[in-house]
Amino acid sequence: MHVPAPLRRPLPVALLLMAAAQALFTWRLTIPHRLVFDEVHYVPAARTLLALAGHTNIEHPLLGKTLIALGILLFGDGPAGWRALSTLAGTATVGGVFWILWLTTRRLRPAILGTLLALFNFTLLVQARIAMLDGFMAAFVVLAVAAMLWAMRGPHATARWTLGAVLLGLAAGTKWTAIPYVGYAALAIAILRHRDPARWPGLSVVRAWLILGLVGGVTYLATFAPAFFYSDNPLSIATLLPFQLDIYHQQTQVLSAHTYQSDWWSWPLMLRPIWYFYDVADGAQRGILMVGNPVVMWGGLVAVAACLWGAVRRRNVRLGGVAALWLGSYLIWAIIPKSLGFFYYYYLPSLWLPIVIAVAADHWRRALREWDETLLIAAATLFLWFYPILSAAPLAQPDSFRRWTLLPGWN
Repeated sequence: MHVPAPLRRPLPVALLLMAAAQALFTWRLTIPHRLVFDEVHYVPAARTLLALAGHTNIEHPLLGKTLIALGILLFGDGPAGWRALSTLAGTATVGGVFWILWLTTRRLRPAILGTLLALFNFTLLVQARIAMLDGFMAAFVVLAVAAMLWAMRGPHATARWTLGAVLLGLAAGTKWTAIPYVGYAALAIAILRHRDPARWPGLSVVRAWLILGLVGGVTYLATFAPAFFYSDNPLSIATLLPFQLDIYHQQTQVLSAHTYQSDWWSWPLMLRPIWYFYDVADGAQRGILMVGNPVVMWGGLVAVAACLWGAVRRRNVRLGGVAALWLGSYLIWAIIPKSLGFFYYYYLPSLWLPIVIAVAADHWRRALREWDETLLIAAATLFLWFYPILSAAPLAQPDSFRRWTLLPGWN
């Protein structure tokens, strides 16, 4: 089959995929016309921030709420304004996944495969259409990983690494769950530079660590700038660092039991996803289920195991690296001091699974042949089947949810 010349180059393909993603995320974005799930926390916090009235929702840093407030400022205090910038974060995540895979494999087939699997993995669509913090945080982390991979080869390694440090600082300024990635980046450059000194040319390990600490740290602290202009109890240089302890105490407080709480070990198995919404709204029964695509989520676990085997057996750095992305992103939840866990905490780890699948499929492409196409078709088929309860489409009757509850915990 003849492929037009522009579609044989990465940039036009990436832009095409991002445009398709943006259209998908924006379609019927304003439905339902009322606050959904944790929007009840973050939209009021964004309104307060927009008014510079004072501290609210201090469990998390300011940047995610600032971005929601910016959406309200640009598009009005309604569902379009609440969610508009979340769609852009989702589209940026799509571009970041493509960028990571292109830099890792230098082949369009795995880059397209992984990007489409990410798009079909349910979680990205759901988080791109709701005013929550996780979509912004994940977008910054994915783009940071891409920037640091971009710095590995060619000129301008220091500038590109600095871009990655800025993005990690922005991610931490959205949610603290991004902070471990600073440590992962420091560890990765130390190990890989030791194995191959040609990586990140002109950028020493010590300089890279200083950039991570100083640039990333300054960027993080800069995200608190709006709080210096609050009318009630504004922050100051003297109170900025002590305020971080207030965030920590809020993060580690013991919370009451919740209907949708779940343990971290259960998230890859999707034993307890979350109904973000299930009610009559805008003239119809509607639902939004935060769950993953079984083809991607469970198939990704097989790919992680295969990559770990390949990394140990064949000492393949690429396979080990993508598996480590998922492992580091997921296993950190075993020690994060949160009294309650929820499936949506698995959102960022879920974004690495399509990347692991694509790299595994590319590595073993001769043995697997057209297996990647079969997997993609299966993921797309499930995406179309589940779409009504991912997008708040109208449902036939109040108990329509039973059509999609594959496991008892999905009710």
